[in-house]
Amino acid sequence: MSGDGRSPVTIGIDVGTTATKAVAVDETGTILARTRHPHELRAPAPGLLEHDAAGAWRRGAAAAWEDVRHAGDPRAACVAAMVPSLTAVDASGVPFGPGLLYGDARGKAIAGLPPVGNEEWVGFLRHLAGLHPGAAGFWPAQTVANHALAGVAALDTATAMAALPLLDGAGWNVSLCSEIGVRPEQLPKLVAGWEPAGDIAGIPLGAGIVDGLAELTVAGAGDVGDVIVTLGSTLLCWIVTDGWHEVEGLWTIPHVTPGRCLVGGPSNAGGLFRDRVRAMLGDPPAGDDFEALLADIDPGDLPLWIPSVHPERTPTAGSARSASLLGLEASHRRVHLFRAALEATGFVVRRHIDVAGLSPGRIVATGGGTAVGPWMQALADCTGLPIHVGAVPESAALGAAFAARLVAGLETDLADGARWAATAHIVEPDAHWTGPVEDRYSRFETLVSED
Repeated sequence: MSGDGRSPVTIGIDVGTTATKAVAVDETGTILARTRHPHELRAPAPGLLEHDAAGAWRRGAAAAWEDVRHAGDPRAACVAAMVPSLTAVDASGVPFGPGLLYGDARGKAIAGLPPVGNEEWVGFLRHLAGLHPGAAGFWPAQTVANHALAGVAALDTATAMAALPLLDGAGWNVSLCSEIGVRPEQLPKLVAGWEPAGDIAGIPLGAGIVDGLAELTVAGAGDVGDVIVTLGSTLLCWIVTDGWHEVEGLWTIPHVTPGRCLVGGPSNAGGLFRDRVRAMLGDPPAGDDFEALLADIDPGDLPLWIPSVHPERTPTAGSARSASLLGLEASHRRVHLFRAALEATGFVVRRHIDVAGLSPGRIVATGGGTAVGPWMQALADCTGLPIHVGAVPESAALGAAFAARLVAGLETDLADGARWAATAHIVEPDAHWTGPVEDRYSRFETLVSED
């Protein structure tokens, strides 16, 4: 408790793919205030994905802060954001070009660099430096937001790992910067650990955190066999293991829980795909209306989506360059296509689990997509696993708020964020659907394997 008897409040801001969210949270994980500022996701040409960085990363973060900063007496704040991302900024720290996002073709690997698997950041830097050699800086979303809030061009070293091999130990690789055509001072100031990077009118601000790490912090999924599925614009699927297991076609990363690791990776079969389906078909029927329509159709009579509206992030999710719809019949209606689209997410998750070769016990679902009941049901039906639905859709912002507690000196271990995990409800597989789903998954697996 604070000196006046009130629970310490921290603020987490999440600069996401389609919106910037913020929450003010007390020490028990109770949300005292929340906000959401939508922004446009631009795809100006095939293979390109970008934001208006000045609007989404700078003004969106500042507006979100203003919305929640009066909830209690904030002790610290921290910004989460997607990786990789990058934009060019002027001398005032204001972006003057597009913000390039993960999966954008302008982040293609540079010949001759070590194939570490995350060369997009360096590719983005080369592209932007070629277009804007006189830019004052080249910053990711976390740094743009940090500068908007506290006037500091800071970035945490964990997020900077997305820039490998440009990151050299604790600093920027001078020779590689020169090769690309940038100066180290054009890149963010690196801050290690949870020391404040600056302050917002006296309130300490952390240097940032990766959105996926923030979500993991408060997911409460640390047991071997837990599957963490984040349903945001990007679909993230991670299977918890008891040690380091490398699997071809998947990524392996450390868990925040000591002795645990995660096998899996990202996919574009989340909100990016679902939103494209909605753009073509219109919004699906709401709630009970959708359930009633599903009850009237034959579970064995559905088409099959390959959801690659953008090139996939891991080989396991497939290598198709565009989405496709297979088995469409004249008798199919919108409800058939919507349910099939939800199943596509479930099939990508199941394929990650199958390729990992691990024994799953349950799925812990986080992210904004958890509010879509039919999506949760399709995920359960396609994987045959119970879905423990997270109680807070703004999971990355919540995780950032817990990280802010470390910045404020209220915590010492990010793994303790698991105590903020809460399950809204559990969704069990529906036996009426699980049998017919098997046939579609077999076809999906064959098609994706042949990509």
